[in-house]
Amino acid sequence: MDSPAEDWNPTFWIGHHDSKRVRVTPEVLEQAHACNYDMLTSPITTPTFHTRVLTLLSNYITELDRNCGTELPVPTIPSLSPVDTPLAPGDTISHLLAIVSPWIDLCSPDPVIYDVSCQVLLLEVAYAAFCGTGNIILPSPKLHHGKLHGEGVTRYAYAIKEALKIAQYIQLSIMFPMMDGPEQDGDEVEGSLAQEARAKYVGLSDGHSQKDSMEFTRETMRDIDQNDDGESIRRRKSAKFDLFGTWDAWNVIRTLCTYDARLFVALSVPSRLPSLSIRSRWHSEPLRLICFSERAFSQNATGHPAFTHSHQELLTQYMRIRNAPWILLMDVGPIPEPDEPESSTTIANGWQPSGEAAGPSSFAPTPAEANQIRRQDSKKPESLSPTAHLDYLRVLQRRQPPKTLLQRFGAGYQDYLQSPLQPLTENLESVTYEVFEKDPVKYDLYYQAIAQALSDWREQGKPGSGPDGRIVVAVVGAGRGPLVTKALLASESEGIPIDMWAVEKNPNAFVLLQRHNQERWSNCVNLVQSDMRSWKGPLREIAIQPSGYAGHWPPPRDKGDNPITSQNQFSTAAPTASQTSNHGPIDILISELLGSFADNELSPECLDGVLPLLNPAHGISIPASYTAYLTPIAAPKIHADILARTVTHKEAPNTPYVVMLQAIDYLSTTSRPSPSSSATDSSPIPVSVPNILPAWSFSHGSMEALPASSKNAHNTRQARLSFNLRDRAVCHGLAGYFEATLYPGVELSTNPLNMDEKSPEMMSWFPIFFPLKTPIYTPDASTLTVSIFRATDNRKVWYEWMVEAWSNLLGSGVGSGVEKRKVRLGISEIGSSKEGGCMM
Repeated sequence: MDSPAEDWNPTFWIGHHDSKRVRVTPEVLEQAHACNYDMLTSPITTPTFHTRVLTLLSNYITELDRNCGTELPVPTIPSLSPVDTPLAPGDTISHLLAIVSPWIDLCSPDPVIYDVSCQVLLLEVAYAAFCGTGNIILPSPKLHHGKLHGEGVTRYAYAIKEALKIAQYIQLSIMFPMMDGPEQDGDEVEGSLAQEARAKYVGLSDGHSQKDSMEFTRETMRDIDQNDDGESIRRRKSAKFDLFGTWDAWNVIRTLCTYDARLFVALSVPSRLPSLSIRSRWHSEPLRLICFSERAFSQNATGHPAFTHSHQELLTQYMRIRNAPWILLMDVGPIPEPDEPESSTTIANGWQPSGEAAGPSSFAPTPAEANQIRRQDSKKPESLSPTAHLDYLRVLQRRQPPKTLLQRFGAGYQDYLQSPLQPLTENLESVTYEVFEKDPVKYDLYYQAIAQALSDWREQGKPGSGPDGRIVVAVVGAGRGPLVTKALLASESEGIPIDMWAVEKNPNAFVLLQRHNQERWSNCVNLVQSDMRSWKGPLREIAIQPSGYAGHWPPPRDKGDNPITSQNQFSTAAPTASQTSNHGPIDILISELLGSFADNELSPECLDGVLPLLNPAHGISIPASYTAYLTPIAAPKIHADILARTVTHKEAPNTPYVVMLQAIDYLSTTSRPSPSSSATDSSPIPVSVPNILPAWSFSHGSMEALPASSKNAHNTRQARLSFNLRDRAVCHGLAGYFEATLYPGVELSTNPLNMDEKSPEMMSWFPIFFPLKTPIYTPDASTLTVSIFRATDNRKVWYEWMVEAWSNLLGSGVGSGVEKRKVRLGISEIGSSKEGGCMM
């Protein structure tokens, strides 16, 4: 936190993938490092193995056709031989990302294709694990099979679960495009097993194959693109385009794999970014790789590859994640040979090295595309570096915007779970106080509130309750004294004398307060070691006050303007028999007892014991009031962390955690265009505004003392809140925030809706997270209803919460034809923090 923001630079770990690469030699790896790549991908098996599998499968299907109606055992793939794999244990293996064969189909409805694909997967994963590979990339689940859509995802998930069992130290990353659409079928890998699926399993009539279905999809896409009148695209999107299709598949897979900590996403970024809701959803997921093909890049004015403004913002957002993903450049050209300039040629699909076969185009460019290609050709530089895409990313790395103060302070704490403090039962360590005191924003706001309260007190002509009419100011829960210092500074700046008191129960912190009183505060602070709830108020010891100085602030000064300090301080213990006791009222009561959910560290209960000491006519409490807020969120990383903790801590799912939320997705939102987006940007990133609703409030002022029989029932609260969701989602829990009014006109907030206006860069509080034991899946256009309770007895305070999912349907109404009605889709278990509640 001491280093300036400008000194921060992120680390981009960038890899290179070439789909035609067969083997990575030490020389190729060395040259890749010389070009500034950090890693390379390598296939686990060779084209020889691919051919062997295809031959075996073809012979099996021929045998099936010859013996119609006869059940034959599924063929067994023999073990790998040296010619089947380029991998071997060695020094280079740690620099490689192993690629599972993209031609398998783990979603195939044809049981033979699925079985053979599973055998290939397990063979490859087992061998890669033997070689010492740390990371494996798996092909994306194929969601389209003839007339079937998404029905094989559970089969894919089962295969992944088996792979995780045989490779217990390897991390698996599944390749996913950001969104699903019929054009995904047009990118079929040559020699894919999916083409061999039999018609009866993919919903096609006899005589048609899966290959015929894919050819039909390509022709349909071509006709639509070449005869695009705008309406055709809208019809296509509404009929087949599923924005959340690939995320939905990922959700099924990771759910059936019980949120395994070794399962990640390799996200492929398209040339045109989808809506903000999709980008935000993927941001919350465990990203291991962000993949950019050549198509994801545009060309700048000089003809070099570049990102749109939207792509740059996306990259910046994703690279701020606590465990930032790696970047993988895919098919942007081969690794150049040392000292040999690479010639290049321009083809319809962009730039490719002349040594690479361009391959047949899927279809001819549209007139609009041809015109765009001509414009791009006119901008191409005479010589384009073979590592132009990598060089551009390295430039972006150096130009990343600086971290904010809050981001630097929270470095390492993003999505890290912390149990709330128990300040009434535990004495905090000095380092804990020190962390809180590093927040200048909070204490500046407290200073403003105290100064304004003193100024208003004087302007309104209200009498003080202290000696000589001084205003009695008391800081309860003083800790190491930062609020005491702010109160003294406010008194000096406003020129208003005060009678200063500080109450602290922590005996260790009290020692430091005594030292501060001697060395910093000129012995002008009346110190009291006591629990604030049992304190009787300012004690006047008239009989033993030292002459010339009564312990008030500002202290009297000598002719040299030096403060005249007292040799002792007051009210450090109960009075002796020779003293005259007189407990007076407090005019301004200051506390910093707020927790991440405002009241979760028992601010109401603590103040109940001291608020009766306030001046009944003019007493002021700082803070004056506070309100707790809630919103449902998707937080898969946090949920996975809680599942892991449950093994040793059964109450982990019932614990409200303090956490600096980062990789999350707000489920109930509205959006507006970002003011920073370019007016000419084809896909500007709008600002997402979460719907965050108030749960309950507490207000503090002078009050009567509570009867001894009080059960704290007046501090119970409950709320029932409804949130409308536009898109399908999984709710993992509730994010809690608060807003507080310190004094009229001075507010602080952790609510994302107004934190930047009320208390920008404040870092004293992270949000609170109320987890769900079992996440709730909700479809599009659904509603989540949150019920939360603040419960208490005479020993502790705890929270209970639950979430219900509803779908809005049209049904028959009595006498009115059609009416909208709600149908409950699911309900969570009740979460309860009673076991670990905050002790009173």
